[in-house]
Amino acid sequence: MEPVNRMRVEFTSLPANVAFARVAAAAFASQLDFTLNDLEEIKVAVSEAVTNAIVHGYENRSDGTVVMSVEIRKNHLEIVVEDSGKGIEDLEKALQPAYSTDPERMGLGFAFMQSFSDSLRVESSPNAGTRVTMTKACNRAISSRRDTEVPF
Repeated sequence: MEPVNRMRVEFTSLPANVAFARVAAAAFASQLDFTLNDLEEIKVAVSEAVTNAIVHGYENRSDGTVVMSVEIRKNHLEIVVEDSGKGIEDLEKALQPAYSTDPERMGLGFAFMQSFSDSLRVESSPNAGTRVTMTKACNRAISSRRDTEVPF
């Protein structure tokens, strides 16, 4: 059985938490031997998923909860971002590039998530929330570096 490492965080649907989610996911992903460019792509994909949850799922209300879980298995990363907001009425339409329910937005969130992930799965039901699952393979093995204690 392959080793698994996972983390899960919940945070309020506040725009300020997008940056937190980006950094948390990238820090966790850095356990694999991703390049700096890969880590930047992971941060962008997470930003888009969390922003969608806040802007579209909760319609910018600050009383929602976004859950992000990240799992490492051997040489790949899986990131799941979930909300229990309003859901997506027409998922096929929402996945089209440049489609947005908000005229002030470009509608490229899913396009970025798809281009920066090896796979993207979106599950959603009206009034029941949305779950976005992104996976990314690391073409290099898990880093063999050992963390050591560093005196303060």
